Amino acid sequence: MTRAEGDEGRSIYRLRWVGYGLLLLALFNTVEIFIPPGFMNPGWELQTIGALVEQVPIPLMALVLIFFGESYDRTRLEKPLLKLLSWLCLLLALLFLLLIPLALVNTLRVDDQVNQRINTQAQQQISQLQQVEDQLTKGTPEDIRTLATQLNSLGIAIDSQNPEEIKSQILARIPPAKAQLQQQAQTERSNQRLGLVKSSVKWNLGALISSVLLFIIWRGTGWARR
Repeated sequence: MTRAEGDEGRSIYRLRWVGYGLLLLALFNTVEIFIPPGFMNPGWELQTIGALVEQVPIPLMALVLIFFGESYDRTRLEKPLLKLLSWLCLLLALLFLLLIPLALVNTLRVDDQVNQRINTQAQQQISQLQQVEDQLTKGTPEDIRTLATQLNSLGIAIDSQNPEEIKSQILARIPPAKAQLQQQAQTERSNQRLGLVKSSVKWNLGALISSVLLFIIWRGTGWARR
């Protein structure tokens, strides 16, 4: 073996060891992603899929480094490990492909949950305004003054002590307040949906690309399975 061949061999060994190290780090990260588990929770499942997709460059790079040099100067113990890793690439390719429909379903479920939460919060606030309106309609002058004091303490200025004027001022503010709450709910729904769709598209495309790359690695490592 010439000196150049020896230097090349040592470089290959270093790359392979780096690959094994990166693969172990990817394994640790994957275990961490699943702790604590939250299966059947669409939010957890979608976030987990996203985390898996976002950390997939590490195992991809690790596999490329491990398989670098193909069968050149492999140890006897390394050969069955390479065969296992080659088949693992195919298994992971199929897994990432199957994650796409799961991510799409969970995107719809999360969107539904977010809409329900926003609608419930908006309805609760509108109900509170309705209660105030009912109190003004049925309340005594003293009740109206007490309500005005409470609103002032909340930063809602009521510049009168006359019950009828207080009643008129508050009633005039309730319809715009209801409309504002509905508009805020609609804006929040739109913003949440946009963020959810952007993340879902990114993760689904990432899962598809990961599946293709893993399949390419599997196809290119037929020498390891022989």
